[in-house]
Amino acid sequence: MSDHHTPADDSPIDDSPIDDSAADGRFVVDANPANSAVNIAAAVRSGARSATEVVEQYLARIAEAEPAIHAFNLVMVEQARAAAAAVDAKVAAGEDPGPLAGVPVALKDNMCTRGVETTCSSRMLEGWKPPYDATVVERLADAGAVIVGKTNLDEFAMGSSTENSAFGPTRNPHDPTRVPGGSSGGSAAAVAAGFAPVSFGSDTGGSIRQPASLCGVVGVKPTYGAVSRYGLIAFASSLDQIGPFANTVADTALALSVIGGHDRRDSTSIPEPFPPVLDHLGEGVEGLRIGIVEELSGHGLDGFQPEVLARSAEAADALSAAGAKVDSVSVPSTIAGLSAYYMIAPAEASSNLARYDGVRYGLREDGPNTASMMAASRTAGFGDEVKRRIMLGTYALSAGYWDAFYGRAQRVRTLMINEFEQVFNDYDLLLSPTSPCVAFPFEAKADPLTMYLNDICTIPSNLTGHPAISVPFGTNSAGLPIGIQVLAPLRGEVAMYRAAQALEEVAS
Repeated sequence: MSDHHTPADDSPIDDSPIDDSAADGRFVVDANPANSAVNIAAAVRSGARSATEVVEQYLARIAEAEPAIHAFNLVMVEQARAAAAAVDAKVAAGEDPGPLAGVPVALKDNMCTRGVETTCSSRMLEGWKPPYDATVVERLADAGAVIVGKTNLDEFAMGSSTENSAFGPTRNPHDPTRVPGGSSGGSAAAVAAGFAPVSFGSDTGGSIRQPASLCGVVGVKPTYGAVSRYGLIAFASSLDQIGPFANTVADTALALSVIGGHDRRDSTSIPEPFPPVLDHLGEGVEGLRIGIVEELSGHGLDGFQPEVLARSAEAADALSAAGAKVDSVSVPSTIAGLSAYYMIAPAEASSNLARYDGVRYGLREDGPNTASMMAASRTAGFGDEVKRRIMLGTYALSAGYWDAFYGRAQRVRTLMINEFEQVFNDYDLLLSPTSPCVAFPFEAKADPLTMYLNDICTIPSNLTGHPAISVPFGTNSAGLPIGIQVLAPLRGEVAMYRAAQALEEVAS
């Protein structure tokens, strides 16, 4: 691992907001509400705390525990200190520094940061420094957030365990012998380990929600188009969406209120403000109609762990007790969702990653001619999983096979959109486990098909474009987190957040 991927260790030690790691190697996160993003921002804006004090606490925690977790590809120590000082200067001048004033945040390393290395955890982009910021990065800076680093991920966001990074795997803070999930595993682990109260990832087939479940944090995929993708390095353009991780539902709501909303630079951006989820937190679920998706709850599918299903049933009972009307509902097309996704996503990846050819930017290997140079560059620059998906996608798009594979997958997608639309005529929200299993040991799912099955519950929301949230809801008998997923119709984030907070209150 090159030096610039090693966290700086010169941060002065201050009172860490996080408890020390437990004797068995697990990391115990301090549940002190003062350390939530909502409360940090309020304290900094009022002058009760300084942004500099806050960021030094988190940098100290990173310096202490990051080597055991490897959540980051790059820790931005000096940039974070400068940003915190700028926030404090605004407070001292009587100016409003923004709704995320002084809140340390971590960014998945596939979001462009001007002048700061952005690698997608790939040798192909190692050393590349974008000449512009992603829209999400701009909005976070404008809101007073302090970016502390770029987090590790499965290369080009292709994976479910963060084992596919060119810079080494990220470890789960609840058990460092296990994966954190993926592809946004570094962002999920950063929050779970106490390196930042809020982080951001991208979700193409569950890459926010699945690691949120495995790391015991809240993770949100908003409605497709609700958050700008400008400056997000593309995996599958019709599926990718940026969203937050945090320890609380309220913190993710605050984060989305900052990054959401129309962006003219993204042609898929919804031309409306983000739904006012902050205004409706605490309204409860009285009268909401919630359906338990049978196909995503172990009915007719293998691989769902009994303790995961038990927690899901408890979550449904809790929502019913809180006043929601809860029933089982069938959405048959979800069974085919996994197969459709693994045609559509690789096909789009094949197209998007064609630009990495050794000519314009990124890794370049020498060759006797242009074709040899391109082949050598792509062979050296891409890892096995990325190559596998490029080849699969290229095959699906090739002459003679387009209709049999890609075209058919798109028809399944349309069927799924129509079925969910019908179901949401009768239900306000849907419920399922987020992941069929808890965090698993490294290399336990080396077979690609076994790994892909981790996405069975999360993929439908990407194919339909609907929002979904994963909320921690207890643990299994070994103390590993279990997440519950709330699915909503397009632009249905307000009701989704009402249910998510109700689950959080019961789980706590």
